[in-house]
Amino acid sequence: MIFKQGGQIVGIEAELAKAMGREIGRVVAFVEFKWEDLMDALVDDKIDIIMSSLSITPARRYRIAFTNPYLKVGQMALVRSEDKYKFALNLAASAERGIGVKRGTTAEQLLRQEYRRAKIKYYLSGEDAAAALGNQSVDLFLSDSPMIWYLAGQYESKGLTVSPMILTEEYLGWGVRRTDDGLREAANAFLQKAQENGELNRILRRWMPGYQ
Repeated sequence: MIFKQGGQIVGIEAELAKAMGREIGRVVAFVEFKWEDLMDALVDDKIDIIMSSLSITPARRYRIAFTNPYLKVGQMALVRSEDKYKFALNLAASAERGIGVKRGTTAEQLLRQEYRRAKIKYYLSGEDAAAALGNQSVDLFLSDSPMIWYLAGQYESKGLTVSPMILTEEYLGWGVRRTDDGLREAANAFLQKAQENGELNRILRRWMPGYQ
């Protein structure tokens, strides 16, 4: 959704940010924070908007406001190829080495709410989790479906794949301060226009070839 390539910030969110900046006449500057620090940074006026594959949840709505959703996703698992179907029936019990997540994500929330016996291991990035899967330090890595499909494509030659189960249904949106009605309304107007003129679909398909 958004990542660094050759020192540049690229991906779906990056393209959408630039397109929205042009549309509403705002200069776009990307600021990097650890995932778990993003909402604090927004509330503390260090950034204006979160555009980083952020799922809309009731708990997060208590702290920040969201734009209209722009993409439906779900939690999926990256696994070793030989384990493709191993975890379909009993996710937590079968994952003896543990389940990897990024701290503060809806993947972590899912495990804590629905799979309380799961052994959770934390990773700073999907790449770190993929390496842990490769050396068998963990049995699977949970994340939003776009991230899992991306990692599966990147690490197919290293024996990693997607487990064919979707554990949740979630919607991605952009986070703004609850007091910033102007930016939220401008972002929603941009999203509506991008949906109507096809720009949103073109950007999604550029980075997610299987997107329909």
